[in-house]
Amino acid sequence: MNALRTIGFSKAVKFVWYGLYAWLIHVSLPPVRVFLLRLAGATVGKDTVIMDIRFTNLHHYGFSRLTIGNKCFLGDEVSLDVRGGIELADEVTLSGRVTIVTHINVGYNDHPLQNIYPTHEDKVVLKRGSYIGTGAIILPGVVIGKRSVVGAGAVVTKHVTDSVMVAGVPARVIKRI
Repeated sequence: MNALRTIGFSKAVKFVWYGLYAWLIHVSLPPVRVFLLRLAGATVGKDTVIMDIRFTNLHHYGFSRLTIGNKCFLGDEVSLDVRGGIELADEVTLSGRVTIVTHINVGYNDHPLQNIYPTHEDKVVLKRGSYIGTGAIILPGVVIGKRSVVGAGAVVTKHVTDSVMVAGVPARVIKRI
């Protein structure tokens, strides 16, 4: 009941609605997913393939903060937190189980850490031709440069420049490409 009081009735209804809509996307074929995302307010370019992905925090702004360019590929079990906004430029590839986080929230308003770590949201941008390896995690506010590669399992906490490969936890440049 504390959750309902905190978010309010309107957001609770949105939570249910978008949960059902995300389920519909989940059970659809890739071309239908693209259509459903566009219908719901996302921008999705031509020749983009979207496999079985997951969405979180739709009840805040819906799909309006999701932009996916042309010729992108989003693999199975990709998790997109759309609250802060996600922009994927043309030819971006997200391998399976990639997670993009766009906000931080430690809990209810009266949580003891709320004063130290207040709720924060920030857009994630992946520039043209970037590739994100399996299981990588991209944190809020990060920009991945053009033609850059994020290695499998990396945790990206800072911007990545153009044409580099990063890997590790936290991710660091391992070579220029």
